[in-house]
Amino acid sequence: MLRALVVLSLIVSLSACGSRLNPMNWFGGDEEERVRVVEGEEVTSSDPRPLVTEVIALSVEATTSGAIARATGVVPTQGYWQAELVPAGREDGTLIFEFRAAPPDTPQPTGSPATREIIAATALGRGDLEGVRSILVIGQANRRSVTRR
Repeated sequence: MLRALVVLSLIVSLSACGSRLNPMNWFGGDEEERVRVVEGEEVTSSDPRPLVTEVIALSVEATTSGAIARATGVVPTQGYWQAELVPAGREDGTLIFEFRAAPPDTPQPTGSPATREIIAATALGRGDLEGVRSILVIGQANRRSVTRR
């Protein structure tokens, strides 16, 4: 009897791994949309830092208190700092962020794209995620989004 209960509980718990009940499955892979954002045109933030050139990756990872949204972007030269996902609003179930970073104070070498990658993350509480179906991060040349499954 005990063996049957153990086997049954293993089957039920493993079947939940691929379901919507599993918080690790809440957000799918990221999707890219190529755009050209002109500062001040479509951007809502008063933050003086420029948008990163391109958002190359976006992921949302579940935590016990909500989720962490993490984006990787490419900037024009090495030396950018103070990267941040700046909240830009909420629209039709989509949380919108602008990916901004401060440029270096002195001229820096361009370097390869890998040396110009910069990462920013933000913690989202359960209240922040209430009613959210997708998360969108805006860069100058593109946008990336992840959608809740």
